[in-house]
Amino acid sequence: MFDHVGIRVSDRAASRRFYEHVLEPLGHRLTHPSEHYDEWDDFGIAQADASRPLTRRLHVAFAAGSRDDVDTFWRAGVDAGYTSDGEPGPRPIYHEAYYGGFLLDPDGNSVEAVHHGRARRGPNVIDHLWIRVVDVGSARAFYETVAPVLGLRVRAGREGSVHVEGEDRSFTLLEGPPTENLHVAFAAPDNATVDAFHRAALAAGYRDNGPPGERPEYHAGYYGAYVLDPDGTNVEAVCHNRR
Repeated sequence: MFDHVGIRVSDRAASRRFYEHVLEPLGHRLTHPSEHYDEWDDFGIAQADASRPLTRRLHVAFAAGSRDDVDTFWRAGVDAGYTSDGEPGPRPIYHEAYYGGFLLDPDGNSVEAVHHGRARRGPNVIDHLWIRVVDVGSARAFYETVAPVLGLRVRAGREGSVHVEGEDRSFTLLEGPPTENLHVAFAAPDNATVDAFHRAALAAGYRDNGPPGERPEYHAGYYGAYVLDPDGTNVEAVCHNRR
C-alpha cells in the first residue's frame, strides 16, 4: 500500500536520533541515509524549510512483533526523555487484540508502536496513519476517486471517520485541525497506473502537484505523479520500474 510516507522536521538530527532510538527495539533500522533525507524502509524524514514547512498533527504507528516490543519501544523513549502520549496497553476500542504504546516525536507528532496479536504481512515499517482533515466528506471523495486506480478500499469507520485500506495496511481520515505538510506515496504496479491516477484526480478537479514522469534524481526508473488532496497533502503514485 504505502510505497513511502515522508514528513518534514524542524531539526533533522534531533528527529533522526529519536526515530533511530525508538524504532531499533522494533527491529526497524535506518535503511537509506542520504544528504537530503533519512528513511526506515517506507518512512522518511527530511529537513523543513521555508518552501517545505514542518509536518504537524500526524499520527504514525509502526508495526511491532510482540507486546513486549511495544513495551520496549515506549520505555526506550521515556527513559531517553521523550514525552509519553499513552502508556502501553490493550486498546479494545479498536479490536480485542490491539496493543499499543504512544510517544511524541520532537515536533509533537504522535508516534505509536502497535501489535495486533498476529504478524503483519509484508516488510513495511508503517502499520497505519491517522490523518486529520477539515472535512471528512471532502477527503473521502478524493480518496474514492483515486482508490480504484491504486487498488485500495474506502469504507466508513467509527464516529464519522473513514478508513482507506490495502495489503494489510491502512490509514484513517479523522475530522479536526488538519494534518499539515505530509507526503504519502502509494505503490503502483506500472507506469500506466501512475498515469491513470493522475488523470483521474485532475479530471475530478483536484490540483496537480507534478505530472507523470521519470524522476532520475531519486533513481533510474522512478516514475511518479503528484496531486494535492483537499487538505494539501502531497499524494503520489509511484512505480519503480528500474532499480
